[in-house]
Amino acid sequence: MRRWVLAAGDFTPLGGMDRANHALAEYLAAAGREVHLVAHRVSPQLSARSNVVVHEVLRPLGSHLLGAPLLSRAASRVARLLGRDTQLLSNGGNTRWPSPTWIHYLHAAHVPKVATGMRARAVASTARRLFLVREREALTRAPAVICNSERTAADVRQHYGIPQERVRVVYYGTDAQTFGPVMSAERVEARRALGLDPERQTAVFIGALSDRRKGFDLLFDAWRQLVMTGAGWTVDLAVVGAGAEVGMWEQRARELGLSGHLRFLRFRTDIPRVLAACDLLVHPARYEAYGLGVHEALSRALPVIVSGSAGVAENISEEFAPLMLPDPSRVEDVVARIRLWHQDPDRWRLAAARAGGTLRTRTWNQMADEIVRIVEGA
Repeated sequence: MRRWVLAAGDFTPLGGMDRANHALAEYLAAAGREVHLVAHRVSPQLSARSNVVVHEVLRPLGSHLLGAPLLSRAASRVARLLGRDTQLLSNGGNTRWPSPTWIHYLHAAHVPKVATGMRARAVASTARRLFLVREREALTRAPAVICNSERTAADVRQHYGIPQERVRVVYYGTDAQTFGPVMSAERVEARRALGLDPERQTAVFIGALSDRRKGFDLLFDAWRQLVMTGAGWTVDLAVVGAGAEVGMWEQRARELGLSGHLRFLRFRTDIPRVLAACDLLVHPARYEAYGLGVHEALSRALPVIVSGSAGVAENISEEFAPLMLPDPSRVEDVVARIRLWHQDPDRWRLAAARAGGTLRTRTWNQMADEIVRIVEGA
């Protein structure tokens, strides 16, 4: 049985691609494989396994740009030490291996818009150029390119000309126990724990606030319109996410008198509880290779408003078409769909329960099994 080396930034159950990487590593370890993880961060749950070897790599100053070359060099060193009988899999362009790669986010498909100063914009521009070089090298070398959606697969073919027979789509899975339907007692407790008003509905945004990719600027302006022009608007907005722009958005909310209608919860590790406490997820992303947060919200029977161009939209039933956002979206589009949900929230909650029941039938182990078959076959 072959040993495996996985190279990725993080193997934790906390974020979208990190959760997928963690699930694959867990599956391989549970199957008895010798698993080597080259990463900046690995969950204690994984590192405690006797057949998992962690090769920790520094991430200087918490910077992906500074950590990426260190990760690549460490991965190459581990691969050389373990020899030819080792199965290799990386994320995108984070290694120089001529082996399969797994695409969670394609840098070529989106140009980030950073609005927090010249220095931040310069760093983002430099980082993107370097990531594009590494991404092209990895994808053109890879015998198999695993994508998390058909949207990502189309982007890979369009931007890099990868032949269709080398591109495979493997959707993410679900932890059905953690992200199951919300019971009334759980909802009450979740709202109490988060300090939410039990008499008011709450929508939620979950995503990084480091640039404008997740579309929070659209949602902020939409919420301002709803509060200012919608007499008696009784829905609050919870904002979950960290990043360079958090402070700016908090200040703007105070200046515009919106603080009573927006709650900035910053970074949270209890996303199942957050989803249990809320009534709607709004995700107006400008680019989303997949969108695991949307997937998990539906799994909890939470209605979603999401960009129709997001990869996750491929797995959402036509029943939600009226709430889908066009690409590109405008503030008016976001307002209109929030109002549509607000007209009949019970209808959309039932629709979400049906959609979530379908999503929960696909497990993380099924995803991992498909990836293993592709990688070992390649």
